[in-house]
Amino acid sequence: MTTVEAKPEARAKAPQATLEGRWSIDDAAEIYQTRLWGKGFFDINAKGHVVVRPTRVLGHEVDLFDVVAGMRERGLNTPVLLHFSDLLERRMRDMREAFDAAIAENGYKGSYTGVYPIKVNQQRRVVEEVRRYGVALDFGLEVGSKPELLAVMGMTTDSPDRLIICNGFKEQKYIEFVTLAAKLGRNIIPVIENMGELKLIVECANRLGVRPKIGVRMNLSTPGAGRWRHSSGVKAKFGLSLTEVIETVDFLKAREMADCLQLLHCHMGSQIHDIRQVNSGVNELARIYVQLVKMGAGLRILDVGGGMGIDYDGSQTAFEFSTNYSLVEYANSVVYKTMSVCDEESVAHPIIVTESGRAMVAQQSVLIFDVLGCNRPDRAPPPAELPAVVAPEEELPRPLVDLWELHRSISERRILEQYHDALEARDEAMRLFSVGYLTLEHRAIIDRLFWSICAKIRDKARSMGAHTPEELTDLDATLTDTYFCNLSVFQSLPDIWAINQLFPIMPIHRLDERPTRNATLADITCDSDGKVDRFVDDHDIKKFVELHEFTEGTTYLLGAFLVGAYQETLGDLHNLFGDTHVAHIKLDANGQWWIDEIIEGDSISEVLKYVQFDAVQLGAQIRRECERSVRKKQLSPKESKVYMKMYEDGLAGYTYLEPGRGNGEG
Repeated sequence: MTTVEAKPEARAKAPQATLEGRWSIDDAAEIYQTRLWGKGFFDINAKGHVVVRPTRVLGHEVDLFDVVAGMRERGLNTPVLLHFSDLLERRMRDMREAFDAAIAENGYKGSYTGVYPIKVNQQRRVVEEVRRYGVALDFGLEVGSKPELLAVMGMTTDSPDRLIICNGFKEQKYIEFVTLAAKLGRNIIPVIENMGELKLIVECANRLGVRPKIGVRMNLSTPGAGRWRHSSGVKAKFGLSLTEVIETVDFLKAREMADCLQLLHCHMGSQIHDIRQVNSGVNELARIYVQLVKMGAGLRILDVGGGMGIDYDGSQTAFEFSTNYSLVEYANSVVYKTMSVCDEESVAHPIIVTESGRAMVAQQSVLIFDVLGCNRPDRAPPPAELPAVVAPEEELPRPLVDLWELHRSISERRILEQYHDALEARDEAMRLFSVGYLTLEHRAIIDRLFWSICAKIRDKARSMGAHTPEELTDLDATLTDTYFCNLSVFQSLPDIWAINQLFPIMPIHRLDERPTRNATLADITCDSDGKVDRFVDDHDIKKFVELHEFTEGTTYLLGAFLVGAYQETLGDLHNLFGDTHVAHIKLDANGQWWIDEIIEGDSISEVLKYVQFDAVQLGAQIRRECERSVRKKQLSPKESKVYMKMYEDGLAGYTYLEPGRGNGEG
């Protein structure tokens, strides 16, 4: 079997050049950067469909268009979230192998344990798979609240040695659960976030007769970087200052419990894009570790926290949505920095723990959704001739005539001047319309002429290359279409709305055809923020995505990739659009895919219940109204029955649109 790895040197950015001449799937992969951010997991097959290779093995792949067709045969429409269990396992093995190799290469005398923070994706199936795969890989779990703790305690009864790290604010009940778990023999470590928690842990342990294992989170002085730079450093939300860490050691030593302090933890940030920040943070944490050991603390675990990033755009740079390092370099950096500091101070090498949840689960989820319609600025071409005047004394509005003449005479030599003329003519037309000197029909023709002129200028500017006037470079974004999509950004891609996160988005079929439209995406919520207008480019952000011509009544499917971290549990019920259908896809030994589990999305009655509406009561009220209408002879009894059936079926139906379109590729 052949393993496919992404090759950074294949990075080449010339999407406009590919629009000329013949078209191939390699051109599609270049425009959408598929093989760069795909890292061997995602590619395009000969049919022009996106495929997933969960194990990175050629021939062992899943055609996403075929999966959607299979879902529809089962009566389930898009949008649908696809999970790839084998990809999750591969990512966990990648992490294990990278750290094992770094340990062997550097002669490190400690060991490595990966820990999965379940806040990153709390869906039962995902957490269960991490738990199951983690047995052989010696991976643990991290919790940040009582609900997460109780879930993990129940899931790990068959593996009491599994490391469980408890973060987050803790009151007495939380700490009692932790202490009872320790009394049951669990390998569980509460990480104190403030001095009050330390006192509660010691009191509870003494009361229940447990020798606790305790961790402490340290606020590093190393500043954060990127989008989440404020989540680390001296002003971070969680963690103790250096003075408080020393007080913790003294507090435990005074009670002959210094050996209980076994873990030192930090948070260097989320989606760390620059390896230099990793090196600085690990160096500082290791320095503190060795000094605390020399003070008498029983430390044996160095937890460098999360932060390992995902290369969302495939550029492998220090861009905030990328990473300028690989998993192998990350592992080598953490191991080498820790070993160097410990050797310098003659301190035993600790167990290294990482909490890299994003790097573990982001790639294993793909959101598929369909296009419902589109709005195009150039949807109405200008008329073949100017409208006639009604009376001899009438004249056509001057802006209309100017734009008509411009439309017929666009030339590269005067292209910038003509663009300015078009803008001025349109502005003048708007002023005339606002004071009643322009008819609605004339304004409509002016709009059509203006957008057609802009399209002509854009096309001419493309051929000018480096000589294109800067003012014209944004015309591609100005002339974008709007494609209306069957999803809620707030429910399925909340980070796009909340923090301007970038995810790779592209068609999952028709990639053997040249895309001819530039578009932004709009969801089906009644909110102007329900849109996607930032897209993956090579260490940059595009204001549009290249899409194919959409024809009403056909199927056109898009995919959002690398969405497995945070998106599923952060979503909200804007307009009462609920959870999407979820399908868990696996490969058999022969590389054939199959649907292991389908979890149907929220019905309308379920989301109504979330906001305290009673579907039964609502149905009863509609039934009474139907009966009143029958008495008034507004409805026949048969019509009343049909209407009630429609209403009840609606309550049981999907919250998203269920258009009755065929499965053809259109």
